[in-house]
Amino acid sequence: MTEPTDETDLRLLVVGLDAGCRPVLEPLFESGEIPTLEGLFETGIDGPLESQIPPWTASAWPSMFTGKNPGKHGVYDFLSFDGYHWNVVNATHVRERPIWELLGEHGIRSVVVNVPVTHPAREFDGALIPGMTAPEDPDCHPDGVLEDVKIACGDYHVYPQSTPAADRSIEGYELTIERRGKAFRYLCRRMKPEFGFLQFQQTDSVFHERPGDKAAIEAVYRAVDRQLEETLAETDPDNVLVVSDHGIGPVSGLEFRINEFLRDRGYLTAQNGGEGMPDWSRAWENDLLEGEDAGEYEETVLERAMNVAARAGITTQRVANALDRVGLKEPIGRRVPNEMIRAASEQVDFPNSAVYMRSKSELGLRINLEGREPEGTVSESEYEEVRAEVVEALSDVRTPDGGPMFETVGPREAFFDGPHVADAPDIVTVPAAFDTALAADLGTAQFGEPMESWNHKRTGIVAATGPAFDEHGSLEGATIFDVAPTICSLFGIPVDADFDGETLSIVEGSAEAEYPAYESTPVMATDDRAVEDRLSDLGYL
Repeated sequence: MTEPTDETDLRLLVVGLDAGCRPVLEPLFESGEIPTLEGLFETGIDGPLESQIPPWTASAWPSMFTGKNPGKHGVYDFLSFDGYHWNVVNATHVRERPIWELLGEHGIRSVVVNVPVTHPAREFDGALIPGMTAPEDPDCHPDGVLEDVKIACGDYHVYPQSTPAADRSIEGYELTIERRGKAFRYLCRRMKPEFGFLQFQQTDSVFHERPGDKAAIEAVYRAVDRQLEETLAETDPDNVLVVSDHGIGPVSGLEFRINEFLRDRGYLTAQNGGEGMPDWSRAWENDLLEGEDAGEYEETVLERAMNVAARAGITTQRVANALDRVGLKEPIGRRVPNEMIRAASEQVDFPNSAVYMRSKSELGLRINLEGREPEGTVSESEYEEVRAEVVEALSDVRTPDGGPMFETVGPREAFFDGPHVADAPDIVTVPAAFDTALAADLGTAQFGEPMESWNHKRTGIVAATGPAFDEHGSLEGATIFDVAPTICSLFGIPVDADFDGETLSIVEGSAEAEYPAYESTPVMATDDRAVEDRLSDLGYL
C-alpha cells in the first residue's frame, strides 16, 4: 500500500447507524445534539428504510451489503446450527458477494470499517477492519493493517472495553466510536478509495445495555456526530448515504415465552441441571470447533451444586422471581456467572421435543425432523401437518389484554427464497408491530414483563445527499435490499440480476447483469469466548 496522503477520491461514503431511526434521531435533531447528521438529512433526501425478517444485526447487515435475502446469503441469526449444536456466525457463513468485492471486480477500491459479520476478512481491492461477531484483534485485510492502525491512531477494539468506573461506561462508548472514525480516516488517506463504508454499532448497543438512559444515548450520538464531522471534513466525499439495518424503540407489550407455550401444547419437553439446551456459554463444546482443546471442559464446584439444586426443583427462574420482589434481581443477576445460570435453569430437551425455539433472534421455531436432526422425532410424512398445526395455534395466540401476539406466523418459504432456505427456522414468528417480545425461556409464565425494555423495530432510516442523488426523487417503499443495487448504479456498474432489491429512484439505474456464482470461503468456527460474552451482554444469547 502507498503511504498516507491528504488527498482522497471518495465518491461515496456510506454511514451505517445500527438501529438508527426517526424516533431516536428527531429529539436529537431538535436539541441540537447532532448537527452534522442533521445537516446530512436537511441537505438531501431522506425517508424510512424497511428492514427484513428477522430485523437483527447479524442477518440484516449481510442482507444490506449483499443485496440478497437470508435464503440466498445464508445468515439468519447471530448463531448457526449443526444439529443441536451452534456456532457464532462470521463472514464464512455469508454465501453471497459483498458489495465491496463486487466493486473491486470493476476496479473500484473500498475502505470498510466495523461492518458486522465481515470477519475473517477476504482479499479484495481495498482495506477492511471487521465489526460485530469478530474477535478482538481480528483478521483484517490487508494483513498487518490493524497493527498499522494501532500505531497511527491508538489502540483499537471491536467492542467497548470495561473501565475502572463501570462496565460499558459512556467513556468506553465514546472512545470506541472515536477510534472507528480515526481508523477509517487513516485508511482513506492511505488507500485513497472511491467507496467507503463506516459503521457505528454503539447506536444500537447503548439501547440494549442502558435502555432509556438519555445521557448515554445522547453521548453516543454526539460521539458519532463528531466523528462524522471530522470524516466529512477530511475525506470530502462527493456523496453520502446514511443507512440503518433496523430501528429500535420501547417494548410496550409483554414478552411471550414461546417454549412454555409449546410445552403446554405437548410439543416440547424440558430438562434440568444443564443437560438440555446446548451450552450457550462454552464455545469449545461445539462440535464444529477445531483443535486439541475442543470439547474439553471441567465442571466447576458451583455448577455441580447448581445442577443438584436444579434437579431438586430449585431453578434460577424461581430464585429470580424472589429477588425481583425485593429489587435485587438485576444487580445480583449481573454478577452471576453464565455457567451457574445455565446449570440452575430448565432447558429444552431437544432429542425428546418435536418443536422448539432455539434462539429468540431467529424469530422462528425449529421442528425436530427425523433424518435432519441427530435424534429427530417428527417424520417427514408428519412434517407439514405438525408445521401447519403450530402455525395455526400460534396465529390464534392473544396477549392477556386480548390483542394479537403476532403480526404473522407462517412457513419459512413465505419469507425467504434461495439455496439456503433449508437453514431457516421451519416456522417464522413476527411479533405484532414488534411491541411484543419473544423469549425462549422455560420455567416461567407464558407471558410476563419483557427482559429487554427496548428492542428492534422493522423501520430504520436512509438519507442521501450529493450530486449523484436526485433530491426530487422518491424513497417510498425503500428496503435494505435496495442499498446494494443503488451503490452499483451510483458507480455505473451492472446491477446483479439476482439482487432482491432495486435501485432507488434517487439514482439513475444501471442495467442488470448475470454475475458468476460467488466462490465463498469454507465455513470456519468462531472460536472466541469474548464474542459470546459480548452477544450475551447485549441480550442476544
